[in-house]
Amino acid sequence: MATEVETLSIAQQHDGVFSFDDNLPEGDRPYGDEDDELNETEVNGNWTPQEKALHEARLKAKAKRRLRKSSSRNSTSESFSESGELAGTDPNSPKGKPNANDRKSRTGKGRGLPKKGGAGGKGVWGAAGMVYEVEEPDARDPNYDESSQGDTVYATVVPEVDEKELEKTVNPIVQEYFEHGDTKEVQALLKGLNLGPHKYEFSSLAVSLSLEGKASHRELTSRLLSDLSGKVLSQADMARAFDKMLNEMPDLILDTPEAPQMLGQFIARAIADHVLPMAFLDRYKGTVDCDHARAALDRAAVLLSMKREMVRLDNVWGVGGGLRPVKHLIKEMNLLLKEYLISGEVSEAEHCLRDLEVPHFHHELVYEAVVMVLESKGDTAIHMMVKLLQAFWKTGLITVDQMNRGFQRVYDELPEINLDVPHAHSIMETFVDLCYQEAVITKQLRDACPSRGRKRFVSEGDGGVIKK
Repeated sequence: MATEVETLSIAQQHDGVFSFDDNLPEGDRPYGDEDDELNETEVNGNWTPQEKALHEARLKAKAKRRLRKSSSRNSTSESFSESGELAGTDPNSPKGKPNANDRKSRTGKGRGLPKKGGAGGKGVWGAAGMVYEVEEPDARDPNYDESSQGDTVYATVVPEVDEKELEKTVNPIVQEYFEHGDTKEVQALLKGLNLGPHKYEFSSLAVSLSLEGKASHRELTSRLLSDLSGKVLSQADMARAFDKMLNEMPDLILDTPEAPQMLGQFIARAIADHVLPMAFLDRYKGTVDCDHARAALDRAAVLLSMKREMVRLDNVWGVGGGLRPVKHLIKEMNLLLKEYLISGEVSEAEHCLRDLEVPHFHHELVYEAVVMVLESKGDTAIHMMVKLLQAFWKTGLITVDQMNRGFQRVYDELPEINLDVPHAHSIMETFVDLCYQEAVITKQLRDACPSRGRKRFVSEGDGGVIKK
């Protein structure tokens, strides 16, 4: 009892009321200084209604402040468990890591609500009630759907042909054109290519290839330039192409010695076909230093200065073999064989036959040669024709098919030839045997040669009368 009295005497006394709150911290005291004054007024019993309402409001505010301070102070301590691990961690997770799927704050602070108000995280479309604005589709978006964007315009983009790849692209087109001769196909192929600023070089490449080819190739090239002018290539492109070839004349003459004359004929033909402007030659007067280029321009000027040059220039390259009439080809082959029988030069005859450029019609030469042997007198023509056919056979100028076809035509017409040449069968047998000995024809072709049956006499003294 003495101890209790001693304890009570230590406490502070205010007008007969003891307070134990002075030993507590300031934040833990239930009342402040103002509360002591109000309590003193309450004790005295002098409260007014306004003072009473104000007192209750202050008590509520004081309680809220005390609650906030205590919650923030205890949040850190409560976030750790008794074992020292973070509060809110999954005890079954390795190394005591917090649950990755838990959206609550991992620092132990806050009210435990989801981050960003529920608008963040994987697979979340945003906070509730959020309205998105209309966005323009981006073609670079990985999820961009071209078919769902309404009207779509498709355009074909052809990459431009590089200057280094131009020759590899154009050469096969020109070589195929030399085989089929269809200018419309070349025009369609060029429209499908994007030659860009190097479009004019197609003409120069085509002319360069034809210079190394045959006369028929040059004729086809002139026709091609005429058909492409105004549709795919303009006069300016053509003029630029021929300017380039005139500048490259020293290089062209190394491969084609006749390049100046041929290029001059190309220029004259192009002017006649209105591929080049009429003033193309005038701008070169007195400005050309290269002798070969000057020779080409002089050749073109001479051809254009002739009377009726437009008609003459249509055949400046001659007529191609496949375009010549059959009667003309037969006449040329007869003339070739007659000149050979007079001169005996096999090389000249071979050159003339190649210039005709009709390998599919060489069977006509074999036919005319055999008929000429049957109609000739003496053995000279027989041996010369065997020599000529042997030379054509060894060089491959006349193939097996053409050789067999020519002889077979003579075999079929031998009865009619025999009416004009009574000894045609015997001459034919002799000629066929010689050709077989020189390996000009095969054994099957020799055995197929027709022979007339032997006529018997009635008797030896009947004066040579043949039995009918």
